Amino acid sequence: MPKKINETDLKYRRRVIDIKSDSFCAAKWYNATIWLGSGQTTSCHHPLPHQVSVEEVKANPKALHNTPQKKLERSMMQEGARPKGCEYCWKIEDMDKDAISDRVYKTVIYKDKDIDIAFNTPCNEDINLKTLEIAFDRTCNFACSYCNPAFSTTWVKDIKQKGAYKNLTSDGRNHFTHPHKSSQLYDFNEENPYVTAFFKWWDSDLHETLDELRITGGEPLMSGHTWKLLDWFKKNKKQSTTRLAINSNLGFDKERIDKLLSATDDVKIDLYTSNESMNEHAEYIRDGLQWDQWYNNVMYLIKSKKLRGLHVMCTINALCLSSLPTFLEMLVGIKMSYGADAINFTLNILRFPSFQSALVLPEKIKLKYKTQLEEFLLMYGDQPELHQMEVNQVRRLIDYLDIVKTPHSEAFEMPKLLNDFKEFYKQYDERRNKDFVKTFPELEEWYGRL
Repeated sequence: MPKKINETDLKYRRRVIDIKSDSFCAAKWYNATIWLGSGQTTSCHHPLPHQVSVEEVKANPKALHNTPQKKLERSMMQEGARPKGCEYCWKIEDMDKDAISDRVYKTVIYKDKDIDIAFNTPCNEDINLKTLEIAFDRTCNFACSYCNPAFSTTWVKDIKQKGAYKNLTSDGRNHFTHPHKSSQLYDFNEENPYVTAFFKWWDSDLHETLDELRITGGEPLMSGHTWKLLDWFKKNKKQSTTRLAINSNLGFDKERIDKLLSATDDVKIDLYTSNESMNEHAEYIRDGLQWDQWYNNVMYLIKSKKLRGLHVMCTINALCLSSLPTFLEMLVGIKMSYGADAINFTLNILRFPSFQSALVLPEKIKLKYKTQLEEFLLMYGDQPELHQMEVNQVRRLIDYLDIVKTPHSEAFEMPKLLNDFKEFYKQYDERRNKDFVKTFPELEEWYGRL
């Protein structure tokens, strides 16, 4: 194991990382997210993505990850200098010399000997990835309220047909004003050199060195490239020990779910799906979702016993909180019936678009939701089926909603966010044939005053 038994995070950092440099992070060598549709990459979710050269990947597929920018940043980390894109971690560490930032958590997952190899490898040499998240394209059958055209072709269709959302004053990233053509550089009938490079790298040696590959999107089960990769596993049994994970909204009929299970007969996969609320709330937030279909597919997958794990990623936003406790109770019930590991959940607090954050809600409503989550923990927090990580995630959300503990609202431009909340959902209702007030009656009075 990378970490010694009973070794604290701080002791690990001092033993493994600090002896190398004051800024070393193994993710810069061994981890990446690569969006093949746009030809961009980053080492983790904190630094902004940067463009990969088409010419370089045509000559060397490993340039998908080993870009000049990453090589420069590796050199900086070997010398103890701080790459600017990693400022999230530097801010945490500057608050306290013993603070544990994410660079520790993104290093500890690798073996000590591999970390030593990374640090001692000349910065101009290529490194093979160990963990990779990849998106082949942005094809998606959903247009979730918190998503945007960069990640969904259904969102693209909405913008092209009905134009930009208007009067949004806090959307500095212009998520809802144009179809984000740069997110899909090549038409679906064109050869994408980034996709070609990935499969060349995969066939050569990436399938031997990669510990974990996670396919995201868009919706991966709508991409022919996903099925091509699954077919590779089918034809090359036991040629790769890579752990495979797939994100899916599970918005499909049983036939496609069976196709996935059949395609992965010989390789156990982890499946990650998104949801964070119940029934009509879920269908409103995640436009395209049919609640009964999603739930039935979840239960079908659990009963199949063909997955390594099934994980629910909850994106915590202003609209999910009224039914989130009931949603979590449902997940606990599944755990009690089928085992603690039959299904797991994470609570991922939404930051962008900021006007959909839970922090835009009035204090009285936030306090109500906070109390409901506290009651959930009182009832289920000691249940053995609930993992400690899941309990901790709920506690973190409770703290986030606490009007005394949470300082975030001071940094918010609240008038702009409240304006955008009302403007967005007013237009969202018109475009998607939905009804905010009918769906969320407990927010009607507040919403009407905005």
